[in-house]
Amino acid sequence: MEHYQLLKYAHLIPAVLILAGFIAHAFMLWKAHRSGDAAVLSRKLRITRLYSMPAIGLLTLSLPVSGWWLVHTVGLSLGASWLLFSAKLFGLLMLFGLLLHHRLGAWQQAVAAGDVPVKLLRFVLAYAGLMFVLLLAIFALMGAKPA
Repeated sequence: MEHYQLLKYAHLIPAVLILAGFIAHAFMLWKAHRSGDAAVLSRKLRITRLYSMPAIGLLTLSLPVSGWWLVHTVGLSLGASWLLFSAKLFGLLMLFGLLLHHRLGAWQQAVAAGDVPVKLLRFVLAYAGLMFVLLLAIFALMGAKPA
C-alpha cells in the first residue's frame, strides 16, 4: 500500500506543478504585455520558451508513465473509457502546447521588430485557452475515475 501512495504523489505533484506553472506564466506574460516595455516582454517570452515550456513539457510527459504505472498497480483496465478519452485529450494537449510554443516564438520576434499584430495575440490566447480547458478536462476525468 505504501507503493501505491508514493505513485499517487508521483502522479499528483507534476499535475499540480503543470497547472500552477501554466497559470503563473500566463499571468506573468499578461503583466509584461500590459506594462508596454518591449524589452521586458521579450525577455519573459525568451525565458518562457527556452526554460519553462520544456520543463513543463517534461512534467507533462511524465504523467502518462506514472499514470500507467498507477493503473497497472491498482489493476484497472487500460481499456476503460475514461482512460482512453483522457489519452486522446492528452494528445491534443501536447499538440496545442507545440503550437503555443511556436506562436510565442512569433510573438517574441514581433515584439523585437516593434509590430505585434492583433491576430497573433488572438492565436496565443486561443491556444492557451484550449490548453487550459484540456488540462481541466483531463483533471476532471482523472477525478471521476472509479476508485
